[in-house]
Amino acid sequence: MNHTYWNPRNETLSRDELRVLQHLKLKRLCEWAREKSVFHRRRWEAAGFHPDQLKSVDDIRRIPFMTREEWMEAQLEAPPFGTLTTVDRELAVRYHMTSGTTGRTALRVLDSTKDWEWIAEMWAYGLWGFGLRPKDVVLFAFSYGTFIGFWGAHYACEKIGCLVLPSGSATTEGRVRTIVDMGVTAVCSTPTYALRMWQAATAMGIDLARDSKVERVIVSGEPAGSIPAVKRQLESAWGARVGDTAGMTEIGTIMIFECARQPGGTHIIEDNFIEETISHDGDRVVPYGERSERVVTSFGRGFIPLIRYRTKDLVVKIPHSACDCGRTGDIYQGGIQGRWDDMKLVRGTNVYPRAVESIVRECTAVDEFQILLTREGLHDEITVLIEMKPGRADHWTALQSRLIKDLPDAHEGLRFNVILAEPDSLPRFELKAKRLVDKRPAAIYT
Repeated sequence: MNHTYWNPRNETLSRDELRVLQHLKLKRLCEWAREKSVFHRRRWEAAGFHPDQLKSVDDIRRIPFMTREEWMEAQLEAPPFGTLTTVDRELAVRYHMTSGTTGRTALRVLDSTKDWEWIAEMWAYGLWGFGLRPKDVVLFAFSYGTFIGFWGAHYACEKIGCLVLPSGSATTEGRVRTIVDMGVTAVCSTPTYALRMWQAATAMGIDLARDSKVERVIVSGEPAGSIPAVKRQLESAWGARVGDTAGMTEIGTIMIFECARQPGGTHIIEDNFIEETISHDGDRVVPYGERSERVVTSFGRGFIPLIRYRTKDLVVKIPHSACDCGRTGDIYQGGIQGRWDDMKLVRGTNVYPRAVESIVRECTAVDEFQILLTREGLHDEITVLIEMKPGRADHWTALQSRLIKDLPDAHEGLRFNVILAEPDSLPRFELKAKRLVDKRPAAIYT
């Protein structure tokens, strides 16, 4: 196999060839979705769109945007998986979910065997591109739950031929010992947890840069992987190169990755995705170098087609020529830089304030609350401060126990701190409430 590319032909297509390939795949995908998906057919008929109108890839703009809210409404219409599916559900081999925008309702996805082969293939693009090879020993510091996370990366490493070490139930200290004892050469985790493992190793008297064989740390799940200050800290701590990737449960896999040249951004896998950059109001296409919202169309997941999906991710696209690796997929400078909406990423998990509120407000003894995000050392913490209604203090113990269970259950197991606040200590609002306070240091992408 080519030393540099997992898929040498497609990763180095000319821009014109790439657009021809995208057009062909887009037309086939839309024909499939119109025939098989009630969700897409209904929306497209209402908007007057038909796949025959796709004369070039630019005609993608004829297709109405798809939103997370519409997807969740479709789930409620036909629970549990909604009207997006194109294949008999008995053919599904995998189920994953991610936090929803409201309350306890999660966004649920299904995949077929073919989908899952593609999911692993996309990770193989990124892992090979950052330098993983069959000789590598890869540890996954990952929980292996229903969160999509590094599932696809695990199978991609097997596909490449690496020795894979899952560590789903291990403690942080146990993972550190495995890294040293097993001669691990690559680690996959969130940026926050990579720093946490370094902290634990230091407390154990282990210098990861000196005592381990780790050469690469592949991070995902948080924007921090492309923040220069965080990357420098991680690379110094581990004595290893740090590569950023990003994906979505809605896609099932990664759509961008940092190559071994580390150009300060992540290559888009453009032979398998169309990534549009638009103004946040949706009215115009945004050119290179400007802040924009990314809109994704995914060619590989046939069970649930994702077509012109508004991600609300904040990006800055720059030309592929900014990197000299030879790939022709354009680049997101600084990876995914943040969000346009009120969603927050905490230790790799989506948190929507209104989803937290819908659970907290089920407890009638709550008078007011606040969501507080902090960074304790190298670790993100999420705390819900609760004020009780007058005369309801005796409900606190039971309420705290309930929220400590219910909030993680609705957020992929994310641990919440639930703390009693003093009466009248939290702000009240006359107009739009702002109950989330993010005190974490701001990211700088320069």
